[in-house]
Amino acid sequence: MERADLHDEDMVFTRTGEFADRDAFTAAGWCAMERALEVVGTRSAMMLVREAFYGGRRFDDLVRRTGLAETAAAKRLRQLVADGLMERRPYREPGARTRHEYVLTERGRSLFPLFVALMNWGRATDGGQGGVELAHTGCGEALLPAVQCAAGHEVGIEETEARLVASRPAADDRSR
Repeated sequence: MERADLHDEDMVFTRTGEFADRDAFTAAGWCAMERALEVVGTRSAMMLVREAFYGGRRFDDLVRRTGLAETAAAKRLRQLVADGLMERRPYREPGARTRHEYVLTERGRSLFPLFVALMNWGRATDGGQGGVELAHTGCGEALLPAVQCAAGHEVGIEETEARLVASRPAADDRSR
């Protein structure tokens, strides 16, 4: 379909170079979004990350606040630690055994823009049910997600170009 045939609301990225021929490639197995979703693409992972952003650290608190079963939370926390999003730190209450808390790493904290975007998207689709709003401490205004290029320009979907930056794996490599 030619771009001239698209309506404004149908606008998608402009594909360039090798990426322009949709039938010449598949993104399966090498797409950056796919890799990201392997790490945080589950409801339980994002709920645990949410609670960590809200200040939750201790296992019992994370389980209680997310509503996850202990076994599911433990499994997902192990994976978040293995993927470098959280760090497991020992602590000990007086007279009690050593336990562990979970703290966001720098990699985990880098999810903040995604966290803001998902919260705002969810708020826009929830019919005004309310909930937590994130605001700028300096002025009190709600946070908004924004897409910018490396030069600092805000960029909309109609101004976005998608291009390959590295060779994709050969077809036989993707099947492994």
